[in-house]
Amino acid sequence: MSKEPAKREIKQERAARTRIEILEAAITLFARRGYLSTTMSDLAKAIRMTPGALYWHFPTKEDLLLAAIDELHQRYLMEFTPLLAERRTLSGREQLVFVVSRTSQFLRYHREYGIFFGMLSAESAEANDRVTEALREKISLYVSVLAGMIRYGQKRQEFRPEVDPVHMAHTMMGGYLGILLHHNLYRDTVSYDPLMASLDQILSGDLHVRSSLG
Repeated sequence: MSKEPAKREIKQERAARTRIEILEAAITLFARRGYLSTTMSDLAKAIRMTPGALYWHFPTKEDLLLAAIDELHQRYLMEFTPLLAERRTLSGREQLVFVVSRTSQFLRYHREYGIFFGMLSAESAEANDRVTEALREKISLYVSVLAGMIRYGQKRQEFRPEVDPVHMAHTMMGGYLGILLHHNLYRDTVSYDPLMASLDQILSGDLHVRSSLG
């Protein structure tokens, strides 16, 4: 039996692991330094790879950034999609309370994920159309999910009918990203949980929903 298929499979597995390592480093560095200040040499150094080898996997920094956006998006989907599917029978208020609490917990342990989106949103809006479109596509999906919960709650007369679901959902997303960036600046003197709880209080007041973050 030929050993070539086995060798190819090993090479493919190794390449897949290397790609994940590159994307992990890219997410962290882009979150810490921003897209414009991070070079391919910085990324190659972070994963102990030559720039030439890095360019073999990703021909341009933009290609790497777009792949990092997709990778992070898949991680969000893997985290939240099954949990939200399990709670579809809950009230709109219960669904929204859950997603707020879970988002707070998720970003507490993966702070760089939210900072990554926040930094890129600030940098790319005027600088890179492809990156901007990729970010909008992903974030718009999260906004759509939140807006759907709000509409559902309005139909059940749980939430105020005059609240615009889409604008409220955008406010929630912007609030989360802004809090993460703000906390990154004040992390030595300001605690994460009270900031998230305060944001929840503000949003809950507008919706007439009271919730607590775990």
